[in-house]
Amino acid sequence: MNAATNKTNLLGLSRPELEAFIAGMGEKPFRARQLMKWLYKRAESDFDQMTDLAKSFRERLKEVAEVRTPEIRMTQVSTDGTRKWLLSMDTLRGKGPAQADDPIDASQAIEMVFIPEPGRGTLCISSQLGCAMDCTFCSTAQQGFNRNLSVAEIVGQVWLANKELGYEPGGNRVITNIVFMGMGEPLANYRNVVPATEILMDDLGFDISRRRVTVSTSGLVPQMLKLAEETNCALAVSLHAPNDELRDVLVPINRKHKIAELLDACWQYVNKQNARSITFEYVMLDGINDQPEHAFELVRLLKGQPAKVNLIPFNPFPGTQYRRSSAAAIERFRDICNSHGVIATTRRTRGDDIDAACGQLVGRVRDRTTVRLGSKLISVAVQT
Repeated sequence: MNAATNKTNLLGLSRPELEAFIAGMGEKPFRARQLMKWLYKRAESDFDQMTDLAKSFRERLKEVAEVRTPEIRMTQVSTDGTRKWLLSMDTLRGKGPAQADDPIDASQAIEMVFIPEPGRGTLCISSQLGCAMDCTFCSTAQQGFNRNLSVAEIVGQVWLANKELGYEPGGNRVITNIVFMGMGEPLANYRNVVPATEILMDDLGFDISRRRVTVSTSGLVPQMLKLAEETNCALAVSLHAPNDELRDVLVPINRKHKIAELLDACWQYVNKQNARSITFEYVMLDGINDQPEHAFELVRLLKGQPAKVNLIPFNPFPGTQYRRSSAAAIERFRDICNSHGVIATTRRTRGDDIDAACGQLVGRVRDRTTVRLGSKLISVAVQT
């Protein structure tokens, strides 16, 4: 509920919750189905336009409910079509909309990235303001942790992206895939991420296939096991190292849940969900985790298992100690995996000219020397 307006944001309600909300208004359950169709199939936020709802019901809705999304503060568009937004959460926490010349509060800002490809459009969304996992190679981790996003703040990102990308009711999907790979550790915000995935996959919601909604985790094992019991989305794991000694440094949660425990939870997830495989994300760091011996260690961990490896060229940010592995090193690593029975692909670098990696835009807002605000285009200069 918005503290300023005392209204319920409908984007934060799952189908059962919306039905209960409508029942509390004294209306029949079918009204919830009508509302969901207007919200998600027609991307409509104006109750007056929901013409198959009784006028008296629409008037009551305006008194107690709203459709409120994050506010766009910056937009960047790459030469390759990748689009990145900096979104303010202030308006969802009871504050009014920002003015164009208002300073950006980076502690209340998240990032969202859309990556278009032939036959596919992937939206990368955030689950937290900042992150507490403290992975040493991650820009977001260096910014600290503020808070979890609500269900409405998570779902609102997708709803807003649809509008921004020109969604047309009944037309072809612009967004075909959703990945929780933006700011934050999704499973550290379990109680809000799981209901959000339900809305994404609900056939009256965004109606996205469970195989096209991916939750990524750095390795919160108890939550992974719980997730296997409560939802059926795809799972990706940020592995980044083939042994505990190195992963303890790169991904500190490994000090609590070692690789053997993490992998056991992965295979349990596959069996419970009848999933095809787990995707293991592996950022390529020059001279750190990209040597042939690391590739062979990874093969020993994953060979014969339902696993795919996504090799990610490192995206640098101001102040980092790491460098991106050379193209030759990445290719060699990939070839070792593939030739020894572990499927490995290299993520194609997208949006380099707009720093489209997670946390890079917010980091530049913190360090900026000049920023031109606007809804369509920004220019950011960084102190280095």
